[in-house]
This record gives sequence, structure tokens and C-alpha cells, in this order.
Amino acid sequence: MYKETAKLILYRSFGDHSILSELSKIFHDFDAKTAEDAELIERIYTQIKALLDLATSYGFDENLWHNYLTFLLLMNENSFSLVSEKSPVQDGSVHHFAKNDFRVVKRLFDFDFHPIEKALGIDCFSTISNYKAVAKKERMYNRNVSAMVQRISRSIETAADEEEIFQIITTFYQEYGVGMFGLNKAFRIRSCENGDVEFLPINNMDSVILDDLIGYQMQKDMLRENTQAFVEGRNANNALLYGDSGTGKSTSIKAIVNEYYKDGLRMIEIYKHQFKDLSTIISHIKNRNYRFIIYMDDLSFEEFEIEYKFLKAVIEGGVETKPDNVLIYATGAIWYGKHGRTATISMTMTSCIIPIPCRRSSRLWHASVSASAMSAQIRRTTLKSSRSLPSSIRKSHSVRRSCRRRPENGGLVMAETAGVPHSSSSIIYPDAPV
Repeated sequence: MYKETAKLILYRSFGDHSILSELSKIFHDFDAKTAEDAELIERIYTQIKALLDLATSYGFDENLWHNYLTFLLLMNENSFSLVSEKSPVQDGSVHHFAKNDFRVVKRLFDFDFHPIEKALGIDCFSTISNYKAVAKKERMYNRNVSAMVQRISRSIETAADEEEIFQIITTFYQEYGVGMFGLNKAFRIRSCENGDVEFLPINNMDSVILDDLIGYQMQKDMLRENTQAFVEGRNANNALLYGDSGTGKSTSIKAIVNEYYKDGLRMIEIYKHQFKDLSTIISHIKNRNYRFIIYMDDLSFEEFEIEYKFLKAVIEGGVETKPDNVLIYATGAIWYGKHGRTATISMTMTSCIIPIPCRRSSRLWHASVSASAMSAQIRRTTLKSSRSLPSSIRKSHSVRRSCRRRPENGGLVMAETAGVPHSSSSIIYPDAPV
């Protein structure tokens, strides 16, 4: 095995402690007879456990060795895979090196483990080559990644040579991309001590699509059209979705990501305390051939909080402009003021406004939106309604002392802007409970 891995050129950076690297060292020591059998067995079992853990995380099945090698091909970001992601294949000398590596991978696919198993009296390699995984709940692993890895693995198994593998892998890179951004739809981030960030794939994302949501067709169309323009490289707007709790704001964004995943759309969810990392996040994704939605759920700010300044700098632009492949989608609840006369939505970056029916009654609310002030004051006016709507009152969970009660009668929600350029961004209001 080590003789084969030594021939890799582009795909050799799997990590010094990867399963493939460690197994190569074990086979080197086995051939050189520089280690006792007991030591070799212990080291082999350590790597088998690591492979089983990986298989559990990603739902591998049947031939775990083939699944693992395929996973490495799909995850490895190198000079060939990065220029091939979400782009047509172009002729270049790098293809010669890529085909060399695919030839090596095919040999590793067909590697004969029987000699070492016979010499050490083990059968673990035979077992993982004909593996039957225990059925797992979908939320325990990323079903999307599992399906893609197994499909590509089976295609490589039947491939005649490196030319055919080249077509299989480059087709995948064109359709989905490479690395964690290619295999996964959505991510959270974790701040590192050195000031960098780590992207953590979200494995159990809901599979909902917009057509699953009942009602507010106009708002869904607006959100879909804006996202469609974004993934096609046309001008698109940041979006703030706000309304009552349970009206489908967050679900709408999840649905959008599911619908446009194959078009290269990815979502990065961040929390308020992570706004300071926004510039670092953007530096990691600005040169990738995907479209990223930075998602902020239930956005609000207290008077003493300053995190909004980091967000404001990204929206309004600083020395470095926000890249074209990044949009911000946020959600926020409506907080009704004292005696039902005012409400605050603590972040606005909008200019394209959509009126929608709310489920509470027959009042008309206006949001006066300011892109620089980062707040919207809601004021109430009277509107005669042609239909009767429920007037039940739900207790507000306002975080503001001045926003304790909602009005006895709900209303229609719409917004208008004052002094905001039309090209800045858009606002969407879900209306119906889902």
C-alpha cells in the first residue's frame, strides 16, 4: 500500500494521521518486519475503529474501504479539484497528474488484504469490505453525504481505468463542488483560539421545501426570485424575514437552501456573539465557487450590545466590499410596545417591501425602515378589513422592558422605507403558521 500512496501527486495531502497514511505505515513495517505482530494488530485495529467511527458519522455501508477512499477524493481540496468545482472542465497539464492519482486510487480500490490477514490471523479487512451497517436514525448522520459517497464509490468500482474515474470525479466536482462545501448544505462555525474559525457541517437539516409551506404565496415567490437571481449571479438583495413566532420564517430559509443546493447554494448559520467573526468567515468563502447565505436567526439587539456594529460594517461596506457570492438572510420577531402602540424590529437592511396578511386582526402596521439606524419603529393606523380574523392574544416573549404587551387586535403587516436606496436589500414577511 505504501508503494502506491507514494505515487500520489495532487491527492497526497490527506494528513499525517489519516487512516490511509497510518495504514500505509503499518504495511511498510509489516513488509520490513520492523514491528511485532501484536503491535501491528493493535495499530490495525486502531485504524479499523477510526474507519467504523467515520462510517457511522457519514452512513457508509457495503464496502467501507471503497467508501472511505471515495470520501477522500470528494473532500480533498487541491489545485485540480478547486479549479474544477462548479465549473466546466478545461484542458490543462494538471489533468495528467490527476489521472495518475486516479490510477493509484483504482489500485487501492483493488488492494489485496489477504496476505496480511493470513500472516496476522485477522479478518477485519474482509469484514469491512463486505459490511452490513446497522440501520440508524437519519438525524445521526448526513444522509445526503452518505448517498453521494456510496453512489460514486460504486461507479469507481466498475470503472475500467483512470480515464473513466476522471470523468466520474470531474462530473461530481462540476455538479456539487469539492470538500465540505461540496458535500454539505449548511454549516455552523466555531471560533478558534488563534482568531480563525472552523466550519461545522449540519448533518440533520430538515428536508422541507417551499411548496411544503401553506400560504403566503407572494412572499415565497419573492424569496425564491431573489435567491434564484443570487445563484445565477445577478443582483440580489439581503433579506429580513419578520413576523410572529411560528409563522415559518426560519423554515422558509431552510427550504430555500434545500431547493438551490444543486445550484451551489450553501448556508452558514451564525449567532449574535459570532458577529465579530464575520470578516473571517467571508475571507474563507469569498473565492469559492458557491453562493453563500449567512443566516441569522431571531435577530435583536439590546441598547447596551455592540455586536450590530460588525454586521453594519459588512452590510454597508468598509475598506473591503462584501463579495458577490455572499448574502445575508435574517429573521426577527415583531415586538409590540407598551399599550400596543409601538414595536421594534432590531435590525433592518431593507428597501424592497412586501405587504402581507397577519393572522391577528384588522389593523395596519407600518415599519419605517432605516438601513443605517439598524432599527425599525412600528406605528399603528386603522384599517377596515373585509374579513374577520382571529383576535386571540398570545403572550409576548419580549426581551425589552418597554415591549410587554401586544395589541388586543392584531393586524396586517406591511412596511415602507424612508430614505433607503432601492438596491440595498429586501424584506419578506411570512404570514401563516406552519
